[in-house]
Amino acid sequence: MEHLEIKKVISDWVQSVQERNIEGILANHSDNIVLYDVPVPFQSIGIEAYRKTWEQSFFNGTASGIYEILDLTIESGSEVAFCFGTFKCSWNNKGTFEDLRFRLTIGLRKINNVWTILHEHHSIPSE
Repeated sequence: MEHLEIKKVISDWVQSVQERNIEGILANHSDNIVLYDVPVPFQSIGIEAYRKTWEQSFFNGTASGIYEILDLTIESGSEVAFCFGTFKCSWNNKGTFEDLRFRLTIGLRKINNVWTILHEHHSIPSE
């Protein structure tokens, strides 16, 4: 049951990213979310800083509608969980949109009986 609840949180979040629905993206995130991201800023702490990464960086640097789960593993206990996998978006590389595969790790905790995202780590391989 835990995995199904967590998968729904992640699936709803992905759909919100595809739709560029900022309120949906922020849903189920802790006010104290910590994000390590690929573009600047390297680290964002708090829900307002997290919001800014989407509005200032991601929405301006990606093609709308392209954000997909390629694979996802969920490991959970009754109160804490983490997910890891690979995702795909379409990144603007010097004026041309190109598929970008990236890694994503998400940490969650069940707060007031709701799975809440406390941590996200987006990364790409260094070249």
